[in-house]
Amino acid sequence: MKQNEFLAIVLPFKDKLYRLAKRLLVSSEEAEDAVQEVFLKLWKSRQKIADYKNPEAFAVTMTKNYCLDRLKSKQASNLKIVHSNFQNGDNVQRTVEANDGVQLVFKIMETLPEKQRIVLQLRDVEQFEFKEIAEMLDSNETAIRVTLSRARKAVREQLIKQYNYGVS
Repeated sequence: MKQNEFLAIVLPFKDKLYRLAKRLLVSSEEAEDAVQEVFLKLWKSRQKIADYKNPEAFAVTMTKNYCLDRLKSKQASNLKIVHSNFQNGDNVQRTVEANDGVQLVFKIMETLPEKQRIVLQLRDVEQFEFKEIAEMLDSNETAIRVTLSRARKAVREQLIKQYNYGVS
């Protein structure tokens, strides 16, 4: 596989890998390093890429595993899973309210079990399909749906319990 063929396959999902890495790691620099490492590993095994049914799902799985390994390593003892800032809207007040709501959700997501947190991230933030998530996590779609349901329920309960969010 030549360089331009490789780039045509992997560059379209570079941003998605970065967003996932940024979500799992504290800093932009760490996220960039993670994506760079994944691309390097993909480049070294570029002859096998054609064998994968979904190279994007494979790359996402590699990124997730790399980030989790970084978080678990002694070298990354100062890292923790945190939220990334999410901004939308042109109205300052709406932007502030939206950021506050998103920050609340991400703060609660930090307390979820690892698998629930990852499934919630992949489905609700990254917008992956259940089938893709099941492939990435080496699970079945039903288990992913159950995990997502439990994660959403836990987030909803914590929002209500801690912040009276959504209660009039």
